[in-house]
Amino acid sequence: MNPLLATLGGKLTERWLNLLVLPGALFLAATAVGGVLGHRHWHDVDRLRTTLDDLAARPALDRTGTAALLVALVLLTATAASLAAQFLGGAIERCWLRFGRDPFSRARTARRARRWRQRDAKLGEAIGLAHHAGVGPDGAVMIPSSTLARIQALTEARDRIALREPVRPTWYGDRMQATADRVEAAYGVDLAVLWPRLWLILPEPAVRQLQSAHDSFSAAARLAAWAVGYALLACWWWPVAPAAVGCAVVARSRARTALDALAGLIEAAVDVHGRELATRVGLISPEAPGRLARDTGDGMSAVFRKAE
Repeated sequence: MNPLLATLGGKLTERWLNLLVLPGALFLAATAVGGVLGHRHWHDVDRLRTTLDDLAARPALDRTGTAALLVALVLLTATAASLAAQFLGGAIERCWLRFGRDPFSRARTARRARRWRQRDAKLGEAIGLAHHAGVGPDGAVMIPSSTLARIQALTEARDRIALREPVRPTWYGDRMQATADRVEAAYGVDLAVLWPRLWLILPEPAVRQLQSAHDSFSAAARLAAWAVGYALLACWWWPVAPAAVGCAVVARSRARTALDALAGLIEAAVDVHGRELATRVGLISPEAPGRLARDTGDGMSAVFRKAE
């Protein structure tokens, strides 16, 4: 039992250091340096060295108890800063996935939908011209590679806005909405009511994959929260502005990758285990052949909504 407790304690300590203490300590260090130097003396290393020497020369720091208390205070403050970043990261995550109910979100959704339709129209025009120009005398369609590359570029440009016409103010919300729409179109089931029940029967490997993708998305949101913190700090010490920009760029890239993986895994879970769920709730027989039918999906939605 003692080796097990020692191993668990070591892992918890390592996780505490990596997730809470180190990011918070780095931010506190940048805050301290920025508070000493400011915009006017942003590169004055001598000023920083003098401040550190004056702090180290104070008699109170010669006492072991005072030094230990100072270290504990720094650790607690770093942990508090990291917890604040986690809280803000959760708010950013919810903001990324929000519905467009407020006026600002509705205006943003309309703007994104307008841009999506413009790019979709260009894509449709390019496909039509390519098909018309590529039809040979025998009726076969031969499209040049350069035309295919242009169509691919236009498709990627449209999909950077959304996979389907936007109905939410952010790409992240539209990506999850596209998954729900695809599941409903294929199986006639409401993903919002299906998912909590499906989660209960998923095998352990699938749960780990989904949890890993969700954790990656949450980590990207926390990184975006640190970007906000460094951006605020840049108001007092501008050299941290590149750190804020870097955190924001990396957070956006990681969030898109993680959410795209999560949406794909959710859709795959419905494809693979949706019929099993219908069997467990008694809507179809285990011996019945074929895939999950739309009428079965409608039945699952009605059962899970507790409809009469």
